[in-house]
Amino acid sequence: MYAGDVHRRAFSVMSGAVPFRARNGRIGMAPSQDPTPSEAIETLALELLAILEESYGRTAEKATVHMVDDAVVVFLDGLSFHPSERFLIEKGEGEMVLRTRSAYEDAIQATFQAAVERATGRRVTSFASATKLDPPYSVEVFRLAPEL
Repeated sequence: MYAGDVHRRAFSVMSGAVPFRARNGRIGMAPSQDPTPSEAIETLALELLAILEESYGRTAEKATVHMVDDAVVVFLDGLSFHPSERFLIEKGEGEMVLRTRSAYEDAIQATFQAAVERATGRRVTSFASATKLDPPYSVEVFRLAPEL
C-alpha cells in the first residue's frame, strides 16, 4: 500500500458517525473506487465501531487507526461498560471483567480481521488485543501479510 520508508497513517473517528454502506457491503466508498490510504483508515475506524456496537451492544467513544508498514494498530478509547461489568469493577472484580472481555475479543477476532482485510486489501496473519479499565480502552493489533 505504501512505498519507501516507514509510512504512518492515522485517523480518529468519534462514535455516532453513520457511514454510508454501498450495495456491495463496503462502507463509505463507491463500488468501483479503490480506497486511498486515508479512506481505508476512516472506513476501518467506522466499521470497527459498528462491529463493536452490533456484537457487544456498546461501542467506544473513539477509534484511532494507525497503519505502519505491515501492521494496523487500533485504539478504541472510551469503552462503555455494561451495568453488570461496572458493578464487578466497583466490587474489585475488574480482572473478571478483563477475562470476559478477552474471551469476547477471541470470539470476534475473525470479524475484526475481515474488516481489516477489506479495508487494506491485505491478509491478516495475526491478531492481538488488550483491554484496560482505567482509563477504559482497548488496543487491537493486526499483523498484515507482506504486499505482493
